[in-house]
Amino acid sequence: MDDVEVEVLAEPELVDSVLIEGLPGVGHVGTLVAEHLIEEGESELLRRIYSEHLPPQVTVSESGLAELVCIECHHVVLGDRDLLVVTGDQQAGSGVGHYRIAEAVLDIAEEVGVESVLALGGVPTGELVEDHAVLGAASSESLIETLESSGVEFRENEPEGGIVGISGLLVGLGGRSGLDAACLMGETSGYLVDPKSAQAVLGVLEDLLEFEVDLTDLEERADEMEDVVERMQEIENQNMPTEDDLRYIG
Repeated sequence: MDDVEVEVLAEPELVDSVLIEGLPGVGHVGTLVAEHLIEEGESELLRRIYSEHLPPQVTVSESGLAELVCIECHHVVLGDRDLLVVTGDQQAGSGVGHYRIAEAVLDIAEEVGVESVLALGGVPTGELVEDHAVLGAASSESLIETLESSGVEFRENEPEGGIVGISGLLVGLGGRSGLDAACLMGETSGYLVDPKSAQAVLGVLEDLLEFEVDLTDLEERADEMEDVVERMQEIENQNMPTEDDLRYIG
């Protein structure tokens, strides 16, 4: 296999399109949003990206069908909006791999006429979150103002340590190539898959890009996750030592 191989499946005409990246990351926030957009819109698979920089792995379906891990680019239509939605099984396993795959994604974006980039992800808080803010980073001051008007928060020195992986590179490389590029990050504990954080990010996208999607599936997943968290908290409370447990003779 070559360093990066791109399989071409369709050649659509996209108008005023936006690249939305949602590869696996903290809380799977970006992945949940990307998959929801693909499910709710009119979607067509355009490209598959295979690379030796992805983990040496195949996915196995319920029927036993094995497929090499890859990254997929979908053309999604929501209302009057054309989207190029990027999702997949894994991220690259090295710094060089992140660069190579980010460059391949941006090359595809250029081929289909993408005009701006929105990378999605989660920013870990280390604790359970009730109200999920959406933090941002952008390639230009004018884009910051636009995102703030849609409810995105820009905080000094957050996320701490910057943005790693393909999300950070799409903003950095996209900005250097002249695209309006930003990363939207939903606050999340970082411990569990977080549909509520994904809902917050999706709400920003709806306002920013002027489309609407049915949130029923995400709301159901959020309710299921709340039940899981409540059970975990109950177990934790049951295992907490009492004052009598802490006494000892010595």
